[in-house]
Amino acid sequence: MPLRERFPIFQSRIHLDSCSYGALSNEVRQAYLEYLDDRDRYGSHWEVWVGKLESLRGTLAQLLNASAAEIAMASCLSNCLNSLASAFDFTGVRNKVLLTDFDFPTTAQIWRAQQRRGAVIGCVPCYPGELTIPAERFAEHIDETTLVVSVPHVCYRNGARLDVRPIIDAAHANGALVFLDCYQSVGSMPIDVKALDVDFAAGGTLKYLVSTAGTAFMYVRDSLIAELEPTTSGWFSQADIHAMDIHKNDPAPNARRFETGTPNVASLYASGAGLQLANEVGLETTQQYVSLLNRTIKEKVKENGFQLATPAADHSHGAMLAIRSTDMQRLVAALQARGISTSCRDGNVRVSAHFYNNSDDVEALFAALSDLRELLVMS
Repeated sequence: MPLRERFPIFQSRIHLDSCSYGALSNEVRQAYLEYLDDRDRYGSHWEVWVGKLESLRGTLAQLLNASAAEIAMASCLSNCLNSLASAFDFTGVRNKVLLTDFDFPTTAQIWRAQQRRGAVIGCVPCYPGELTIPAERFAEHIDETTLVVSVPHVCYRNGARLDVRPIIDAAHANGALVFLDCYQSVGSMPIDVKALDVDFAAGGTLKYLVSTAGTAFMYVRDSLIAELEPTTSGWFSQADIHAMDIHKNDPAPNARRFETGTPNVASLYASGAGLQLANEVGLETTQQYVSLLNRTIKEKVKENGFQLATPAADHSHGAMLAIRSTDMQRLVAALQARGISTSCRDGNVRVSAHFYNNSDDVEALFAALSDLRELLVMS
């Protein structure tokens, strides 16, 4: 079956909102049904379910060029980051967590919650009129008190892609660690945590990994695991999940120590199917194909006199592009009424193509935007 036909949504509408939620494939739908069938057939099927968890862990490790022992699994990124944050000691001189104006609320809120434990919060700004945060600005804010630099790989508001390697180098040169939020990039481009030399990286499967909500992951550099013991815990974080020992907390010697309790079992089925499809297409192929579609989108934005809220250079943005709107909610609703799914943030309509989109989708989008130009900021 041709790739696009494996996503039934395109029979009735155009999905250009993968930055919010990836389209549902036949394979992921069938995986949910398989889970329900297994419930009817076996009732409790824990050996198979734990096997699926470990298989998914291995697939995600390969995706990031990490080892399975460096991958923690969770039901959402918040669980991963809360566990990691709980493992830090903020009582010493090195107690600053550096955020950015591009952080998603989850990362910013969780790090700010550590202020009660002694964390000092700093922020690398994006100044008015800017579309991105230059890498060199991070070096101005990193000092000998910086413990962690929290960096969004791609900004959820406008799609700007940060140049993370110089940021990581600047942090390491000052003895700081780096947490990379790659939720808006993973699945749309190759990410090699070893080549980046990043310390932590986290994301989820519901966007460009075309899977579902309920599965998230966190990479933890192997050399850091032993020195970080989270205060969050649970039976899946233990060295032996089958021990059922209520008289001690015995964290796993690998990244599983950052896990907590029972995983989202239905999502394990679905996420496995989604990742298989993403790997079938290939991340490099996906990135190249979406880049071509995005070049067309950027050209049409310019031709129509609209305003792009995203840095225009190919290397400066992710799969998502943002177009300035005079009323983003009305514009998204008007596009939805025309059978085109998008989303909005920060006064912009967000358009995010993926490997299942085509040039006809782009043409339909701009035919609609031309009719709705009163809801767009003109250049």
